[in-house]
Amino acid sequence: MSHAVSLGIDLGTSELKAVLMSAEGEVCGQAGARLSVSRRQSGWSEQDPAEWWHACVAVLEQLRADQPEAWRRIACIGLSGQMHGAVLLDEADEVLYPAILWDDSRAVTQAEQLNRDFPNYPGVTGSLAMAGLTAPKLLWLKQHEPELFARIDCVLSPKDYLRLLLTGERVSDMSDAAGTLWLNVERREWYAPMLHATGLTLAQMPRLLEADQRSGGLRAKSAQGLGLPVELPVAAGGGDNPVSAVGIGAINAGDAFVTLGTSAAIVAITDHAAGHPPSAVHSFCHALPNRWYTMGAMLAGASCLRWISRLLGQPDEQTLLTRVEATLPVDQPVADNAPLFLPYLAGERTPHNDPLLRGGFMSLGHDSTPEMLGYAVLEGVGFGLLDAMNATLSAGASVNACALVGGGARSHYWAQLLANILDREVYTLHGSELSACIGAAKLGFMAIGQGAKVLQRGMPIKARYRPMADVQPVLRARYQQFQGLLPAARGLHR
Repeated sequence: MSHAVSLGIDLGTSELKAVLMSAEGEVCGQAGARLSVSRRQSGWSEQDPAEWWHACVAVLEQLRADQPEAWRRIACIGLSGQMHGAVLLDEADEVLYPAILWDDSRAVTQAEQLNRDFPNYPGVTGSLAMAGLTAPKLLWLKQHEPELFARIDCVLSPKDYLRLLLTGERVSDMSDAAGTLWLNVERREWYAPMLHATGLTLAQMPRLLEADQRSGGLRAKSAQGLGLPVELPVAAGGGDNPVSAVGIGAINAGDAFVTLGTSAAIVAITDHAAGHPPSAVHSFCHALPNRWYTMGAMLAGASCLRWISRLLGQPDEQTLLTRVEATLPVDQPVADNAPLFLPYLAGERTPHNDPLLRGGFMSLGHDSTPEMLGYAVLEGVGFGLLDAMNATLSAGASVNACALVGGGARSHYWAQLLANILDREVYTLHGSELSACIGAAKLGFMAIGQGAKVLQRGMPIKARYRPMADVQPVLRARYQQFQGLLPAARGLHR
C-alpha cells in the first residue's frame, strides 16, 4: 500500500475539482468541471444536485483517462464541499427541491425570527442565525412550502449528497454540520432544540462522524460506473474552509489563513470553541478531532474583481490587475481622494450580518479612471477582511502571519495590499488553489490509517509579503472613511 493514491473531490460553487495524490503528498493528476448557479428570484441562489453528480462523473472519467496507472492505485476517497447548502430528500433519497446555497438570502426574516425567539442558541451553535446558514432556509421552506416541507425525510449538505450517491450512506461530518446551525459545536453533536425551532427532528439528520473517519464504502453501482473497487473506503470529509486548512497544513491552534475566492474569510485555528456571535464571528468545528476554528466571513471576495473587470469591459481580471499595478504602485500611497468601494455585492456576514447590504463606489470624479476603480475594489475587499479580522480578534483568536489561498492569491499586488491593510505578514503557497482537494485527499488517507505523515506536510511557501510602513498611514485614514460609509449603505435598504 506504500504506492497508494487518494482521490480528493471538492464540490465548489462554481467548479467541481478532483485530484489524485500519492501518500508522499504528490499531486499526480487533477481535473475540474464548471458549475452554474440559478437565481430564479432576486436574492435566491440554487443549484441542481444532479448537475453536481454529472460534473463529478465527468471529472473522474477525465482523471481515469489521463492517469490510468495512478487511477488503478486509488485506495481511498476524501470529500470537501461548499458549506451551508440544503439538499432536501424524501424517503427514497429523491431530491425534492433545488439545493439552496450559502449565498441565498431569502431567509432574512426567518434568521431574525430565530435570533429574536432563541437568543441563547448562538452560544451553543457557534453563530448567530444568518440567512446564508442552513437552519433559517428550512424555516423559510416550512413557512412558504409547507407541503414540500412535510415530505422532507433528510437534509444533507452538498458534499454529503455526493457521498450518498457514492456509498448509499446518509452521513455528514462535524465541520460541515457546524455550518448548519443545528450542531452543538463544543460537544460536536446535533442540537435538538435548534432542530425543533426549525420544525425538524434528529431523525431527519444524517449520522455524524469526524472528517477523518470512514463513512462507508463505494457501492456496486457507482464502483462499476467509475471503474473503482466495490467498498473502496470513503472518508467523511468536511466543509471547504476547514478542509482547505487541512490541505495547507493549518491544523494547530494559532495557525491562520485568508481565503480569497468567490467569497472571502479569515480563519484562525483554535483548540476550543471560541466564537463571538454579537460580531457575527463564527466558531465552527475543524475537520480534525478536538480542534475548532474562529472565522470572519465575507459574502463577496474575488468575485468583486470579476464583477468590476466585466463592468469595465476588460477581457479578464489579470488585464485589469496589470493596469492597476502599472498606474498605482502598491508601494506608494494612493491619493487621499481616490474612490472608495464597499464590497457588499451579495450583502455581508462578518461583522454586519446584513444580507441586504449592497456595494457601491464613493468619491468618484471626472478624473476617475478604470485603474482607480480597480484599485478601489481590491482595497475595499481588503478593508472588509480587516473588519472581519478585527471581529475575529475580539473573539479571543490569534491572527499572526496569514497564508493566502484561493484565486485571489495569484495576484502579487493584491497579496501585498492585504499585508499593508491587515498589518500582518501574508504569504502565498505553491498549489494552494487545490488546497480543498488536497485536504480531502489527506482525509481519505487518514480514514485508512495512512494519513499521519501526509497530514503534517504543509505546502511550500511561494512568496512572503510584509507590511510597508510608508503606505499604512493613508490606508488607515481611508479605512476610517470606509467605515463611515456603512450607515449610508444601510440606510438605502431600511
